[in-house]
Amino acid sequence: MCLAIPAKVIRVNGQSAMVSIEDVEYTASLMLLDDVKAGDFIMLHAGFAIEKVDPDEAAETLQLLLEMEKNRPVEN
Repeated sequence: MCLAIPAKVIRVNGQSAMVSIEDVEYTASLMLLDDVKAGDFIMLHAGFAIEKVDPDEAAETLQLLLEMEKNRPVEN
């Protein structure tokens, strides 16, 4: 299964960006998108920014993912 996670762009350096997901920072490739700047929200998949998203949509998606994790059955 493939999953993209919403992330906030902290800074851009050429074709890569430092992004934040729940206060954890990652490097993202911007090869697939144009005109990404600090403060934007992107969907991050396998290290690539694949789509710019609205901040409200990003927050809603992240909240749903956090709720899913919280309600996940514990494996033994």
